[in-house]
Amino acid sequence: MPVFQLPEDLIFPPPDLAEDNGLLAVGGDLSESRLLLAYSMGIFPWYADDDPILWWSPDPRLVLFPEELKISRSLKQTMHKNIFRITMDTAFEKVISTCSQVHRKDDGDTWINDNMVEAYTRLHHSGLAHSVEAWSDGELVGGIYGICLGSSFFGESMFTIVSNASKVAFVRLVQFLIQHNVTVIDCQITTPHLMSLGAREIPRTDFLNILKSSLTAPSIQGKWHMDPGNSDNCDKYPVKTAH
Repeated sequence: MPVFQLPEDLIFPPPDLAEDNGLLAVGGDLSESRLLLAYSMGIFPWYADDDPILWWSPDPRLVLFPEELKISRSLKQTMHKNIFRITMDTAFEKVISTCSQVHRKDDGDTWINDNMVEAYTRLHHSGLAHSVEAWSDGELVGGIYGICLGSSFFGESMFTIVSNASKVAFVRLVQFLIQHNVTVIDCQITTPHLMSLGAREIPRTDFLNILKSSLTAPSIQGKWHMDPGNSDNCDKYPVKTAH
C-alpha cells in the first residue's frame, strides 16, 4: 500500500489502507481537531524529531479490556503496602515531559518531542487528555498519560523512576476506567510489559468496530479525580504469575 501525503484539509485515508507495518500517512499537523479525528478513526501520530509527522494504524492492535487486567502477586503485595500516593490530572505537563526525558535516556531518541508535548497539553487543557501520577515522599516517580474519547482510553506513554510505580498507576487507572464504564484501553504497540498486565492483540478490523461503538458514549471530560476506595479492590483481578 502507498503511504498517503495528507492535504491541508482535515482528512485521513481509511486505516485499512495502511502498510503492513501500520504506517498510513505522512504530513498534516498536530492541531486538536486533527488529533481528535485521527484517534476517532484508530490512527495515532508517532515520529522522531527529524521526521515529518507520521500517522499509524497497526494490525493487529494491542488492547486491554479493563476486566481482563492481570496483576502479579508481587504487585498486589506492593499495592497493599500503599507505597505510592496516586493522583490524577495534577501534573500532566510534568508526566509527559518526564516520559519524553526517560525514553530519550533509555532509547537515545523519543517520539515525544516538543511539538507533541504542546499538542497533548492543549488536549489536556480541553479536558480530553489525562494523566495518572505516582508519588513517593513528595516526588513524582511514575506516571501515565493518554486520551479518552467516548468509552475508549488511548494510552500514549508511561514512565517509572521507582520500581512498580507506573504499574501501580496503571492499575489505578484501569480501576477508575471500569468505574466510569470505559470498555477498551488502546495500547497501540505490542510490548511484553503490557501483555503481562492482560493486554492482547486483536485484528484492526475488530478494534475499529469496538472503537466505533465506543464513540457513541459520552467522554469522561474535564479534570479527573481518583475515586475513594480504589486502593482496596485489587484482589478482584486474576493473578498473573511472574516468571
